[in-house]
Amino acid sequence: MKKKIIFIFSTLILLSLGGCQKLDDFGDTNVNPAATSEPTMSALLANVQAGLGGYAASTRPGLYGQYFSETQYTDASLYSLPQIEFSGEYAGPLMDLQIIVDRKESNNMVQIAKILQQYIFWTITDRWGDVPYSQALLGVKNANPKYDRQEDIYKGMIDALTKAAGAFDASAVKGDLIYAGDVTKWKRAANSLRMLMSLQLSKRFPAAGGYAATQFAAALNDPAGYIQNNTQNMTLNYPGGNFKSTWFALYNGRKDYGESKTMTDLMGSLNDGRQKAFGGATQDQAAGNALESSNVGVPFGLVRAKVEAFTSANSNWARILRGDFRKENGSIVVISAGQIALARAEAANYGWTSESLPTAYSLGIALSYEQWGLKVATDYLGQASVALDAPGAAGNLKKIATQRYIAHYPDGMQAWNIWRKTGFPELTPAPDATNASKQIPRRYTYGSTEFTSNKANAEAAVAALTGGDTQDAKVWWNN
Repeated sequence: MKKKIIFIFSTLILLSLGGCQKLDDFGDTNVNPAATSEPTMSALLANVQAGLGGYAASTRPGLYGQYFSETQYTDASLYSLPQIEFSGEYAGPLMDLQIIVDRKESNNMVQIAKILQQYIFWTITDRWGDVPYSQALLGVKNANPKYDRQEDIYKGMIDALTKAAGAFDASAVKGDLIYAGDVTKWKRAANSLRMLMSLQLSKRFPAAGGYAATQFAAALNDPAGYIQNNTQNMTLNYPGGNFKSTWFALYNGRKDYGESKTMTDLMGSLNDGRQKAFGGATQDQAAGNALESSNVGVPFGLVRAKVEAFTSANSNWARILRGDFRKENGSIVVISAGQIALARAEAANYGWTSESLPTAYSLGIALSYEQWGLKVATDYLGQASVALDAPGAAGNLKKIATQRYIAHYPDGMQAWNIWRKTGFPELTPAPDATNASKQIPRRYTYGSTEFTSNKANAEAAVAALTGGDTQDAKVWWNN
């Protein structure tokens, strides 16, 4: 995650565009940043969006969810202490978005900023648990914000998304790299986020008439709609050059990560054609086999000597994504239609909605395949490990969760979330784990600077954790 934060801040420094609709359109505003104290709102919006790849392509959560394996420096795979600071995310992208909100230059830009804030807050609370939210981003007005309970953060995020989706008007938006100011698409994205967030609370609010079900249904039935096809996906398209895809950058001169054997074994057990896109035979875009797939997953959770012995003996070990899906001008999908359809299937299985479970489920799988330019094999859905029984049947959640896990690849944050919430797919902890419990981490621990810069509030948050500030303590929705 630290590499991703560095990428975000590099983007913040390098981008000084005004009124652009794509990453490579810089106009003529290449000026000395020290010469003015007035930020350009469109530049701030573009800066944050350019850095979203650091969230949707984060590697540490992907290691915990076993999408990926480390191939050289294996500390994170072996569950070294994830004592990581979140202050940079508040001071960087979240504060940039708050400036847009406070300046009110364009109502629609404000609503987009609020939606993006909730997405970033979502990733933060799911990593640490209780974090600053209601009193965050106030600057000198409150330099020591309280840590909100995760339940209150989730309810706050869902409420903020609901209000933002309903507050759009006809004002123009500059700097929107995702939907080019298309209000209709942003409303769908906001509703889709509401659905995913609500579904994450199913352990806490399982009842059909409970909070999570009610919020999910409200988003599902909102007249503005939700993401239903792949042309509506929330996607960041990188132009290359100075602004390369996060997945390209991961292999730009390095090869520290591969697709895990956990993932390739799962795909093989299902005879899942998406593996053709998920694993690549080399990191070298200029190699003759750059566009070849690989199903040779890297064993997860081994010390460096063991994993290097494996990669040395298997030169075609699976890199994350086939070469044509991680070009420097590639795309990163934040939310896809397949993911939303499968979320609808899980909700239908709980009895939260009246939607047809088999229809939503098969649609989600088909849309996920389509996202990668593939079609579902005719016999795929009929497999015993894929086919569903009647809604609510004992084995359904495992199958739905597994399909959601596959459909979110390679978004490691979502892999970790799905596993923590449902227990599926069933993951075996790292064989060479170095942490005391030898178990897969359930959260990040608070960074050390929190106990100096915001001591009282950080200590209060620790006191609320069962078992204290450890990587084994579960976040609220995971209990």
